[in-house]
Amino acid sequence: MPRQPDQKEKNQLSYTQQHLANERTYLAWIRTAISIVGVGFLATSLHFTMGATRNQFVDVFTIALGIFACVFGLTIIFLATQNYNKKRQQLLNETFIPSNMSITLISSMLIIMIVMVIIYFFMIM
Repeated sequence: MPRQPDQKEKNQLSYTQQHLANERTYLAWIRTAISIVGVGFLATSLHFTMGATRNQFVDVFTIALGIFACVFGLTIIFLATQNYNKKRQQLLNETFIPSNMSITLISSMLIIMIVMVIIYFFMIM
């Protein structure tokens, strides 16, 4: 005879959509991190492969852009994992607290990266 789920398990079954949405959000952040690292790698490799302007300052700046993109991607993965676990625990406890700090940090880092790309384009012209 199958066992009957207790009240806590019944409550969690009612939150199935929220758990699945949390997982989809996590995977979207992981895809975003991979894309950002890819953009940094692409910018760096294209710079050195095409060999447009060979200026030591531009070369160092391009390497810094690539490293920043990798650090940014790692930061997103760390924050996404932390946020996923936090939201999972909140769903289990039937509470919700929106996250502001991680969104602000990621937005700030994205602004810095975009500014770096714009500066790079002006430096190679």
